[in-house]
Amino acid sequence: QDGRILTGFHKEDFRVFDERKEQPILQFAAEEQPLDLILLFDISGSMRGVVQEVAEAARQGLHQLQSGDRVCVMVFNSQSREIAPFTEDLDAVDRTIQDDVLGLNFGGGTLIQSAVSDAALRFRREPHTERRRAVLIITDNMGTRTRREESVVDEFWESDAILSGLIVRNPSFQAMRTIGVILAPQNLAMQAGMKGIAEKTGGDSLTANDPGTAFQEAMRRIRTRYSLYYALPEAKPGAKRTIDVELTRDAAQRFPKSRVRARTGYVVPNAAKPAANSR
Repeated sequence: QDGRILTGFHKEDFRVFDERKEQPILQFAAEEQPLDLILLFDISGSMRGVVQEVAEAARQGLHQLQSGDRVCVMVFNSQSREIAPFTEDLDAVDRTIQDDVLGLNFGGGTLIQSAVSDAALRFRREPHTERRRAVLIITDNMGTRTRREESVVDEFWESDAILSGLIVRNPSFQAMRTIGVILAPQNLAMQAGMKGIAEKTGGDSLTANDPGTAFQEAMRRIRTRYSLYYALPEAKPGAKRTIDVELTRDAAQRFPKSRVRARTGYVVPNAAKPAANSR
């Protein structure tokens, strides 16, 4: 409840329900896995005033990456585009962010939902490996609604990826909110953000009081997850199914204020294979 990531759990501490029917957990993994990570940078006009904070945050956050991780860099405003393809060369990723991303002219609108959708779809072009798939979006979360949240969540489920967010505080918006100038746009923008999508994919979002520390924490949360595997029940390929993950009674009593964060569903694949769920 206080935002800490809890460790020390075992297979016996979890229960998994597929369409409300409990499923035996066949495999359990608590070790860190290599990442296939898309870094998605907001370069809209509202982010212009916090470019330096984002630059420093990105430099510190990359320290959380490890040998074997692969990173793709994308940017978005009114449209999204790929700046650099997946690579294990983390020094090249650093140069891409500092030179090719932060050197851009920040401007235009903020179509957050379309951008994270494009990032989820980007994974469709990559062979599926044992790496954990994740999108980390760096944004002030101020945007215009463009997509139904449900359809974007479906794309993340189909891509077997999670969405996490680093929300950068924007002093110019904070100043305007104090005099009530953009109260209505703020409400609209918050509805058009990424928090709800992230939660349904098993990810979460952090507000960056200290962008550098928050970036590192966001990367740590993506990497530090439990993986639960169970046999997929028979179902029609392409069907959507719900998942619920909860702690057993004993585990819940040990951590009474804890909350499980896991994807809330999946799309049945064409070829049957074990389903994984990450906390």
